[in-house]
Amino acid sequence: MKTIILNMIELATPSPAPTGVNTEGLADFLRAFFAPLFLVVVSVVALFFLFTREITRFVQFLILAVAIGVIFYVPNIIEVTAKAIAGALGIK
Repeated sequence: MKTIILNMIELATPSPAPTGVNTEGLADFLRAFFAPLFLVVVSVVALFFLFTREITRFVQFLILAVAIGVIFYVPNIIEVTAKAIAGALGIK
């Protein structure tokens, strides 16, 4: 009987309201949203450079697109890079 009353009291007390904004899964959502859009834009611009026979600009664009694509597709790359830079500067 005592445990039933204690459980009822526990259920009756309101739980504290969550503080702040829940950003759980935000990075995954943004990757899933912007990654296909990024691929479409890269494809269209790359085709434009190929059809206009601007091979030098195409190669420059391709290198830049790969660098930006790494940010979209490699998980935790920003966090790892930030920690590495902070560690190199002696910040803990």
